[in-house]
Amino acid sequence: MKILAVHNFHRKGSASGDDQVFKSETAMLESHGNTVVRYSVSNDEFDNAGAAGKVNAVFGMLWSKKNYKAVQELINAEKPDLVHVHTFFPLLSPSVLYAAKRLGVPVVATLHDTRFVCPCATSLRGTELCNECGDGHYMRMCKYGCFKGSKMQSLIVAQIFGYHRKKRSFYEQIDRYICLNDNQINLLKGIGFDEKKIVKKYNFVTDAEASSTAVKVDGLPDRYVVFYGRIGEEKGIRMLMKAWDKISDIPLVVMGGGPLENEFSAWAENKSNVFYLGYTEHNKCLSIVKGAEFVVFPSIWYEGCSMVEIETMSLGKALIATDLGFSVEAVTEGYNGTKFALGSLDGFVSCINTLWNDPEKCRLMGANARKEYESKYMPEDNYRQLIGIYNSVTGK
Repeated sequence: MKILAVHNFHRKGSASGDDQVFKSETAMLESHGNTVVRYSVSNDEFDNAGAAGKVNAVFGMLWSKKNYKAVQELINAEKPDLVHVHTFFPLLSPSVLYAAKRLGVPVVATLHDTRFVCPCATSLRGTELCNECGDGHYMRMCKYGCFKGSKMQSLIVAQIFGYHRKKRSFYEQIDRYICLNDNQINLLKGIGFDEKKIVKKYNFVTDAEASSTAVKVDGLPDRYVVFYGRIGEEKGIRMLMKAWDKISDIPLVVMGGGPLENEFSAWAENKSNVFYLGYTEHNKCLSIVKGAEFVVFPSIWYEGCSMVEIETMSLGKALIATDLGFSVEAVTEGYNGTKFALGSLDGFVSCINTLWNDPEKCRLMGANARKEYESKYMPEDNYRQLIGIYNSVTGK
């Protein structure tokens, strides 16, 4: 099968899960003998553009003539069986969906976030969950400055999504939606998406257990808890900080970078039991996770299918996660981890203390986490599901 895979990468150095999925999924397809033609752009292009280029890019968010033309030229030259779109916003724009459909090529889209419900893709207003814009009245974004805290940028994004809502771009230009969890499915159904077009497929990671061994890192204690991932508001960084303001006897190792890293680093410097390593090369990061007692994941938004959680399970480590989004399905209470209610600091701290003080339970949960990985998140099973989805739209 020949697949045209389309994706808008985040900025260089970003550890975004959709970027990782795009790379791993296309590589997996090729490893099974499929032909993958990649077409991608990066948000770095916007950053590196001059003033005129930035203005053109902003207008292109509504309809990118350049990417529309490029995708059609690729389709005409390569004759793919289908187009698989991952992230299209902001630079690719919905024009890439039309480029495929107008040439009669079926379109599959993976929903890595809640963009079709919330134009900001986070379903957050500040730090509170919000899906009000699912009704299509996007101008309320301007009142709250939902997009990057800017009322002007929110106005632009609201108009873009309002236009495509009226054209029903996301309803009619996509043949199959790959959702990553039940919450996404329910959100789409709630705003009128065709249930027959929706399928669920988890992400996957290669077997980290097979290639990672715990390493002793100078300066780290023998026992510790790990948080790793984006140092951003939506990942629950402030909840993490508040928890360790209450915890003085449990070491925490944190790896990752992001918009709150300077604030977090300054806070960590005053904590003798917090070790902030910043961005850590992936294999080294997994080796450090492998040596942890368990992993904490206090996300405050709807995670699609967190690569961090799947990797943690592949390494045989228990999870403490917010009872929200993908974690609702990923973590079975008392089996491979434990969950706490969104916003419950006391609940989070209690889970940490309870698991830390029961090493045998940690080990048992970790072993169960590994079983969960083997039953749900391995590449071979994922490949069979993905090809099945492709066949359902191509008729092969």
